[in-house]
Amino acid sequence: MMDNIIKIRVLLADDHTIVRQGLRRLLESQPDMLVVGEADNGRDVLKSAARLRPDVVVMDMAMPGLNGIEATRQLTREVPSIRVLALSAYSDEEYVLAACQAGAAGYLVKHSAATELISAIREAMKGNAYFSPGIAKYFTRHAATGLRSTQSGLARGKSLTPREREVLQLIAEGRANKQIAAAMAISVKTVEKHRQSVMDKLDIHDIAGLTRYALGRKIIENEHDSVSP
Repeated sequence: MMDNIIKIRVLLADDHTIVRQGLRRLLESQPDMLVVGEADNGRDVLKSAARLRPDVVVMDMAMPGLNGIEATRQLTREVPSIRVLALSAYSDEEYVLAACQAGAAGYLVKHSAATELISAIREAMKGNAYFSPGIAKYFTRHAATGLRSTQSGLARGKSLTPREREVLQLIAEGRANKQIAAAMAISVKTVEKHRQSVMDKLDIHDIAGLTRYALGRKIIENEHDSVSP
């Protein structure tokens, strides 16, 4: 009878191998779940999702090259049927809201109990949202004024185009223009154009300032914030 269970196809996205291994063991112990693939950066998530067509993507929010928020935004736009669950070390209000605005169906902090992730995947498969208890309380408490305030705080970042946000992340990661061009499959001239546009929109005109901005918005991960499972 167990062979007749329709399994939820899950893609795991996290840049820490040990985290992915732990999640795989957890999910594959469930009779109704199947891990169909893994990815360690946002670009690989998009490629793997297009190829494997998972039902649910468990998405780390802080990954190199293309972070989880941008990967979620692109994935939910390109394949709306895939449900994304954000899994993050951060529970900051702006970060949670940014993930939800990108299209995440739920948000869990990494220290959540294993049973929460299992429940979240099953709820996502049903088309429901799922949030860690503390985050759910935040949405209830700040349903009006709190969210409006947070949204206004995100305004500058939201004015960037998807390509500009990708360039910003790569600049903050220390990539040179040629490296960014290769990673994004665009010309160096186009990178320079996006770079100038980012600086103009954010009114930040040096690399150190862009890096501080990216760290403050958790577009990139501070090495001291790395999380063990």
